[in-house]
Amino acid sequence: MNSRTIEIAVGVFVALGLAAFFMLAMKVSNLISYESETGYQISARFDNIGGLRERSPVAVAGVRIGKVSSIVYDNETYEAVVVMEIEPQYNRFPIDTSAGILTAGLLGEQYVGLEPGAEEEFLKTNSVITVTQSAIVLEEVIGQFLYSKADEKE
Repeated sequence: MNSRTIEIAVGVFVALGLAAFFMLAMKVSNLISYESETGYQISARFDNIGGLRERSPVAVAGVRIGKVSSIVYDNETYEAVVVMEIEPQYNRFPIDTSAGILTAGLLGEQYVGLEPGAEEEFLKTNSVITVTQSAIVLEEVIGQFLYSKADEKE
């Protein structure tokens, strides 16, 4: 009987460990979110978004303040429109705030970084950030470097 109790305890422990591992994997991959309250939405237009995806973080000074809720392509302006959902407690960003697509860590996860401006008026729901910096595409940078080195040899 004692052996059976130990086997059940080990089975429960393994099941809880697998459930915790699954929840951790879902949280890290941004497939689930515990935030139930919705914030306000702002958007920005970029020439190139690189590897940015929906549910990517939106951060200011390294602090996550929201997530990318959708990315669409505008056929008129040939730009990507990134819609971001900002948590409600972060509602004091000046209207001249700029947005850039940055890379985090060694794995290269891309996120939207906001840089607050100095205006007195604040962004509201459906505001558009006009000052943006597109993602740096490594292939383009390497190509420019190689072309500049080729020009130096001539």
